[in-house]
Amino acid sequence: MFYHFLYPLSDFFFAFNIFKYITFRAGMSIVTSFLLCVIFGPYVVRKLALLKIGENIRKEECLTLYNLQPHKQGTPTMGGLLIISSILISVFLWADLSNKYILLCMVSSFWLGLVGFRDDYLKLVKKKSKGLSAKAKLFWQVLLGLVIGVVLIFSGEFSTVIDIPFLKRVVWDLGLFYIFFIVLVICASSNAVNITDGLDGLAIGLVMMVALAFSILSYVTGHAVFSSYLFIPYIPQAAELTVFCAAIFGASLGFLWFNCYPANVFMGDTGSLALGGMLGTIAVLIKKELLLGLVGGVFVIEVISVILQVASFKLTGKRIFKMSPLHHHFQMKGWNESKIIIRFWIIGIIFIIFTLMTLKLR
Repeated sequence: MFYHFLYPLSDFFFAFNIFKYITFRAGMSIVTSFLLCVIFGPYVVRKLALLKIGENIRKEECLTLYNLQPHKQGTPTMGGLLIISSILISVFLWADLSNKYILLCMVSSFWLGLVGFRDDYLKLVKKKSKGLSAKAKLFWQVLLGLVIGVVLIFSGEFSTVIDIPFLKRVVWDLGLFYIFFIVLVICASSNAVNITDGLDGLAIGLVMMVALAFSILSYVTGHAVFSSYLFIPYIPQAAELTVFCAAIFGASLGFLWFNCYPANVFMGDTGSLALGGMLGTIAVLIKKELLLGLVGGVFVIEVISVILQVASFKLTGKRIFKMSPLHHHFQMKGWNESKIIIRFWIIGIIFIIFTLMTLKLR
């Protein structure tokens, strides 16, 4: 909004020219989303507690997990409402709303936020309900991916080529099958963050790191000189996504203020599904789909641990891990929760550093 109303005033007063610069608006986006979370966070936590919207750990389904974290029972959840609201308000204030990529990311966050909200609502209101079924959640994720895929492909401006990391000018053109690839990326990303969201601050801290990396990748992808120098696809509209990534970073940082161990509030599926979907959508728009698996390496490891656990049990009747996802395995081994979180963050930082290194490893 500020971009549209204040930047045109630069014709009358040069100081308003600052609203033209993406770096300035990205910085302000971080500050805005962070302050929105920090200022309104206490009110949201109190309101959720007053409405008795608290975490329900099903003791009868997994007694071991309940014994590991009984103190989390009743902790306010659905804090994802605070995260999504802060992101969307910040983007609305600082981004170029005529940019199609910004609009698609906003649709993605709102869409999957509603799916997560419905899932949380069913689990909290109907105590015996497990929320939306896996098929129902997958249906809405797939539908979102199809909508985004169709909009991009049939706009005639979006390439169906996949850029291969580490290899200079090596690409893979999927044609119309790229739509299904978009579906895969968005579904995988959304569910990966959801699976990782099991310990205080673990998922939101990793999302914050990935958002920061994507803000850098978005900026260089949308910059003609940098993209040419780094031999990556130049996508002019991608630069504006720097503002969106910055909003995610700021909101994540602000939410972490309340979600760090011991957490005062959880994001719930409302937040995890939406945040994962946002990251997947951004990865597609800046043509860094394959890099998403590296920049979000911890998310990938968590998902693989679940797949291996299920496959091993079905095929051999034995479990590879004491419990999956992987963070619960270390809990079962007696690791302190805060130690698991910090060590997973460290691994996440290493993945981020290596991802940024790939820009020159070609």
